[in-house]
Amino acid sequence: MSQHVMIVGAGPVGMVCALALGRQGIPVTVVEREPAPVMDQRAASLHPPTIAMLADLGIADTIIAKGLIAPNFQYHDRVAGEIVAEFDLGLMKDEFRYPFVLQYEQYKLTDDVSTRYADEIGFAVRFSTEATDIVQKDDHVLVTLRHGDEVETMRVDYLIGADGGRSTVRKSQDIAFEGFTYDECFVKIATPFDFGAEKTDYAFRNYFSDPTEWCNLFKVRGADGRGLWRAIFPTRLGETEDEALSHAGLQARLQKFFPKAGEYDIAYSNMYAVNQRVAATFRRGRVLLAGDSAHVNNPIGGMGMNGGIHDAVNLCGKLGAVLRGEQPDAVLDLYSRQRRHAATAFVQAQSIQNKRLLEEGDPAVRAAHLSQLRATAADPERARAFMRRASLQDSLNDAQSVT
Repeated sequence: MSQHVMIVGAGPVGMVCALALGRQGIPVTVVEREPAPVMDQRAASLHPPTIAMLADLGIADTIIAKGLIAPNFQYHDRVAGEIVAEFDLGLMKDEFRYPFVLQYEQYKLTDDVSTRYADEIGFAVRFSTEATDIVQKDDHVLVTLRHGDEVETMRVDYLIGADGGRSTVRKSQDIAFEGFTYDECFVKIATPFDFGAEKTDYAFRNYFSDPTEWCNLFKVRGADGRGLWRAIFPTRLGETEDEALSHAGLQARLQKFFPKAGEYDIAYSNMYAVNQRVAATFRRGRVLLAGDSAHVNNPIGGMGMNGGIHDAVNLCGKLGAVLRGEQPDAVLDLYSRQRRHAATAFVQAQSIQNKRLLEEGDPAVRAAHLSQLRATAADPERARAFMRRASLQDSLNDAQSVT
């Protein structure tokens, strides 16, 4: 098979694309502007259907052994100081091959694929290499690459943009990125303080509703494997980055939610803008989009990386069939329709709903939402339906019905 595919972006979605195509014997080159896999502290939750996809690609055993298994997740009412609802994915063991969420940082997944499987399968990963110009022809794509002072042009059969929300690939094709940016930013704070030891009823994944300042709290292993708890908060309108990330600001946010004697040890912190956007199409000719280059959303519920990996598996299955001559090129339009539907009808809708649930300020509406959540968790069938949607299983099923 001589057809060549280039992937721009060596994040988790780009690397899963490379793995999925490489498993099919398709020649792949991945280019990444950064000099090495980026140790970014972003997504860290892999939902049950995503783990199953990675198992089909032969890497689940590797990552499960190095991650944290989270079989349940909780919703807390900070105002009342109580757990409103707890959902146990173990109830889904008859439906989910892996009835748990795997807490595994995305930089580790990226590093696993780029360092272990690239050599095993034989695809190339070129770091410190930026795609600067992309020109489509009828039967190929010309990509200009810059590596330091060196410039070259490569001819490839298809190009996949997995290069993030500011995607060069998407912009090169004049594809609109429709949606909005939230007024507030999000602050992420990581600490080795063991909330699980102090609050033995905490799960590894927790959502705290509060009309003045909500919080997500979840655990990962961290770089040294000893464990970190990540807390995510909204900024106040008008709050500057210097204020939010100051020592006093970080300590105040943690102490407000989780008061304790003495200061918190802060492993890292950052602040970032948050968008809800979807590309107008995930395909333009021989150029395809996946992951954040195609859709971005707030991180509440851990849907961004999962949705991107679902894009990668759907796309690469279809692209492989096209390159082998088993399917017409038009099947790539079906990829765009299916995954754009999943992004708008499920990932966008659910992540927006998740944020509204946590920040609702109207006391009556807030009480109704929390009461409904409590009733859902108490009813096994409603709880199962909730977990299907929260895990993106419903989005996969519904997308497959799109023709």
